[in-house]
Amino acid sequence: MTTVEEGYRACEEITRTEARNFYYGIRLLTRPRRAALCAVYALARRIDDIGDGDLPVEQKSGRLEEVRKSLAALQDSADPVLVALADAARRFPIPLGAFDELLDGVWMDVEGRRYATFDELTTYCRCVAGSIGRLCLGVFGHRPDPEAPPYADALGIALQQTNILRDIREDLGNGRVYLPQEDLDTFGVELALDARGRLIDRDGALSELIRFSAARARAWYADGMRLAPLLDRRSAACCLAMAGIYRRLTDRIAERPEAVFDRRLSLSGREKLGV
Repeated sequence: MTTVEEGYRACEEITRTEARNFYYGIRLLTRPRRAALCAVYALARRIDDIGDGDLPVEQKSGRLEEVRKSLAALQDSADPVLVALADAARRFPIPLGAFDELLDGVWMDVEGRRYATFDELTTYCRCVAGSIGRLCLGVFGHRPDPEAPPYADALGIALQQTNILRDIREDLGNGRVYLPQEDLDTFGVELALDARGRLIDRDGALSELIRFSAARARAWYADGMRLAPLLDRRSAACCLAMAGIYRRLTDRIAERPEAVFDRRLSLSGREKLGV
């Protein structure tokens, strides 16, 4: 039988090794909140790994449904991640239903769904990232304010937009396109890779689209950052650290869009510590 302590240790190890940007932020939390957020991340990571794995679609569907059922019977599980999450949910008002939204969003990836409009993309981002923002908020706690969940949602959506811009090349290589078709059409962009696997930027159109998208993401960051004053000091520091790293990355992409044409851009450890 897995103990709660063993479950939390397993979740922290997963978070430390798989989510460096995330882990920079959660180290600022108190130990109970840090442990709870590691449990949230560990299950979210499991769901993402199913969606991004090499299994056939039918098996991915089955695995995602298994996770959904395990959430409905959380208190009876012996799985280390679920044991830790069950304890975290007893300690904090974690909206476990947000995991269902994450599962729905990952299924959109499995289906290979593309997005005609930014509104459609926002729905996807809300599922895969806004859900995480609201799960984190349950661990953070906040002053009573009905706007707190929408702010957390907006911050998650902002972070996902940064991920999309950073990973255009990698996603295209995997047969995925997240940039809305209406934006591609407006800027006259047809996503393609050259013989070296580098994104093609005909007449600078892709660069302009990336700058436009980065500016839009900044507006979502501005909205989401209004969450910070509603949090206690350490939770606010955690939130601002995680968001700050991704917002800095957004600025870097906007300054030099070509930096994402042939690599996966990231900040150095020194830059993350600076944030």
